[in-house]
Amino acid sequence: MLSPLARKRLIRGAEVVPTLLIIAFVLFPLLWMALTSFKNPVDLASTRLLFQPTLDNYRQIFSAPVSLGGRVWISALVSFLTVAITVPLGAAAAYVLSRHQFRGRETLFLVILVTQFVPAVVVAIPFFTLFRGLNIIDTPIALVIVYLSFTLPYAIWMLRGFFDALPVEVEEAAAIDGCNEVQTLRYVTLPLVMPGVLVSAVFAFISAWNEFFFALILTRQEAVTLPVGILTITGVRGPMWEQLSAAGMIVLVPILIMSLFIRKYFVQGITVGAVK
Repeated sequence: MLSPLARKRLIRGAEVVPTLLIIAFVLFPLLWMALTSFKNPVDLASTRLLFQPTLDNYRQIFSAPVSLGGRVWISALVSFLTVAITVPLGAAAAYVLSRHQFRGRETLFLVILVTQFVPAVVVAIPFFTLFRGLNIIDTPIALVIVYLSFTLPYAIWMLRGFFDALPVEVEEAAAIDGCNEVQTLRYVTLPLVMPGVLVSAVFAFISAWNEFFFALILTRQEAVTLPVGILTITGVRGPMWEQLSAAGMIVLVPILIMSLFIRKYFVQGITVGAVK
């Protein structure tokens, strides 16, 4: 018979070991990509963890003919513009849908959510035709408009859950103190739903930063983003895995940094915002 202490340790081990295995399974590809980004071509086929590291791969992807520096700038510009438009518009729309009663409110909200289930390939040709007529193909504006079509509905859904969970009495107290509706939203309501705002902003940034399909279709040369620019990393021996890994780290690092800063808000944003 096992003692209570031994039984407790056995149960804890049964919980910890699977968790560690899952973490290792998830992190191993990222670790391998990070190591490969510092390898010389002669070390690519080696499974050794100890090798002579080099920064040449990072220098080469920012030099001709790859020149990913401009692609990073375009991706950052499009991502920040998407966030800058998604958050205020999503917050305003979610606030109206939560606090104001009008005919067709729930139908409108349902239509907004349904747009999330439309496959990207279905709307790609209409977007391309529209933007070609407007002469904005291969511009950041076209990408921002497309990205708003899926970041904005998500922000509205997320933030409406937060507004619904917030007691109306808080805003009524602000109105008694002399605040109008805009002041109440800015100084009282939004600070209280900041976890949802941060989650919506991070989702919008990551969606725009990682997006590949529309960027491939709607860009040619001037507005090529980082994910599409990575396609140019090829050589006489085919895919340049060491340079591809370096480019992958460039894509990954901003997401990891943002995740570290907002991790304490993310779970709250998912759980509180999704359930009233």
